[in-house]
Amino acid sequence: MTMTRRRVLGGASALTAAGWLGSLTGGFVLRPGWAHAAGPIKMGIATDITGPIAPSGNANWQVAQFVVEEINKAGGIQGQPIELHLEDTASDPKIAVGNVRKLIQERRVNVVLGGITSAMRQAIKDPIVNRGRTLYIYPQLYEGQECTRFLFNTGPTPAQQCDRLIPYLIKTMGKRRFAMPSANYVWPQLLNKYARKVIEANGGEVVFEEYYPLDQAEYSATISKIRDGRVDCVFSTIIAPGLQPFMKQLYESGFQKGGGVVSCVYYDENLLNYHPAQEMEGLVSCLDYFQAVEDPFSKSLQEAYAKRFTGTKYLFTAGSASTGMYRGIKLYEAAVKATGGKLGREEVAAAMDNAVLTEGPGGGAQMVPGKMHARMNMYIAICRNDAGRTRYEVVDKADMVDPREC
Repeated sequence: MTMTRRRVLGGASALTAAGWLGSLTGGFVLRPGWAHAAGPIKMGIATDITGPIAPSGNANWQVAQFVVEEINKAGGIQGQPIELHLEDTASDPKIAVGNVRKLIQERRVNVVLGGITSAMRQAIKDPIVNRGRTLYIYPQLYEGQECTRFLFNTGPTPAQQCDRLIPYLIKTMGKRRFAMPSANYVWPQLLNKYARKVIEANGGEVVFEEYYPLDQAEYSATISKIRDGRVDCVFSTIIAPGLQPFMKQLYESGFQKGGGVVSCVYYDENLLNYHPAQEMEGLVSCLDYFQAVEDPFSKSLQEAYAKRFTGTKYLFTAGSASTGMYRGIKLYEAAVKATGGKLGREEVAAAMDNAVLTEGPGGGAQMVPGKMHARMNMYIAICRNDAGRTRYEVVDKADMVDPREC
């Protein structure tokens, strides 16, 4: 309880410093600097300010603040400013449901963005979409198969991540014997099902596939199976808090030094907050953006974010749902503009179905009509350790990849 309170106080301190105000019933609000006769557009953000996934969640609210401040500086949407309301999902679906209800019932937001794990999305989507009759934008990469009406997905899907990554691991890197150590919930289960088909279709073999509690701390038996099975690629879907002990024990076993490769499709620059640099060296990921992507727009975006949140350890990158948050807010902006400023769920959802973003981190994006998912550029990158500092080297790019969902 003491540690939880410290985390809450620490998160509140960072939010206060960034201009957020605490509300009497919990949560935070970021008011625009100007008013409109019709009032503000109310946007709810539900993310992990505390809990094991807080490094990703805190990147989420910072990106949301950054994007909304830029929109408001440019005059809002159709002249109407955005007011942000933030609730902590605390890496705990039970806590999240109660806090998300506040966004709907008390704040009366027009749209909710957030949720990082699929378990969180599944917990909060009913209070938002069905009971709350509110538009929901889910910004994180995930396992696919989410085709709920009024729920738009703005992160990568298994097809966008695996269809190019796995052939690269097998045919370019020569890794053919895969292990799939996994957290025991829906994202790993469905992603692994898809990945296994791609592995086998490209001549690879899954040596074993196992599932562990999210807080698993001991992996010696798993690492023995990796060694004894002559595994040369660990395709990991373990998440925090079990993530840190797994990566530590795998590294200490000498797997990477012996030529083994770790691949995990949610690893980005924010993973610096989870591991020592040496444990990440050589890791292969596939995401819609890496900071090494230096097209002029992405570069200027990164510079502006760094200026707004000077010295932050919560980076603007992809795997922490940050790019999906950026993309979701900007696609929502485009949709509201297309309605002429109407904020009704049905009108905005119809416009969102055809929304296009011409520029964004890693490139533009476009919703696939009728599919509630977006086309986007995808990149394969390898993590390098330069004297204790990690960076990603982009080794492959695919343009406007179809999500192949719904």
